[in-house]
Amino acid sequence: MIHSSAQVHPNAQLAPDVAVGPFAIIEAGAQVGAGSVIAAHAIIKAGASLGKQVRVDHFAVIGGDPQDLSFDRSVVSGVRIGDRTVLREHVTVHRATKAGVDTTIGADGLLMAGAHVAHDCVLGDHVILANGCMLGGHVLVGDRAFISGGVAVHRFCRSGGGSCTSGNAVMTEDVPPNALAYGRNDCAGLNLIGLRGRGLPVETIAELKKAYHLVYTAGGNCAALAQAGVTSGEFHSGEALAFLNFFLGGKRGRFIQPA
Repeated sequence: MIHSSAQVHPNAQLAPDVAVGPFAIIEAGAQVGAGSVIAAHAIIKAGASLGKQVRVDHFAVIGGDPQDLSFDRSVVSGVRIGDRTVLREHVTVHRATKAGVDTTIGADGLLMAGAHVAHDCVLGDHVILANGCMLGGHVLVGDRAFISGGVAVHRFCRSGGGSCTSGNAVMTEDVPPNALAYGRNDCAGLNLIGLRGRGLPVETIAELKKAYHLVYTAGGNCAALAQAGVTSGEFHSGEALAFLNFFLGGKRGRFIQPA
């Protein structure tokens, strides 16, 4: 059902059962999948593509221009939102800076009120951004990461899958998978509650702990230590190998450290 006061461009593509609330705006070329709900006063910009059963709440803006002074507004880019993701009040997600590229948010995510996802970010599945969280441009967030309220993440940083960042933290360096981040680039260990909550075997968690201690307690270059761990053949679980391989990539070249 589309409310009579909503403005839906004739060239927008909406599944037949999409609900659009009062005074919502859906621009030309936007796509909204089956079962989705666009609440009152929400704005879906041109180039945005929403999957099935996505909810966009009041005053959220999806697909706005990047806050980049060098951006050419004639560039055709977009935003892609995965199935069943919920974007609450006043959430903003900006489109990518390069032609044919999308800022991407995966499936089954939750972006709480006032969260901001800047241009060219890529978020995995089951990601939660709490209220007022701010992601700079080109940030990468892995599956099942939790970023708490008021957190600021520097552009080009990565938050690995399963990581948890505590409220009001400032991250200008990469957060490894399944790590606990807090303060300013500080690491408090592994997200053991999250790991156990996912039902991972005790042996897998033990191996992940071993990988953590290899990188962070042996002293020296984190990337070199991680590479040694990968090539040693001592690690077999996907979680431990993902943790080690994380240190071998990224554009920042810096990682949060234990306090």
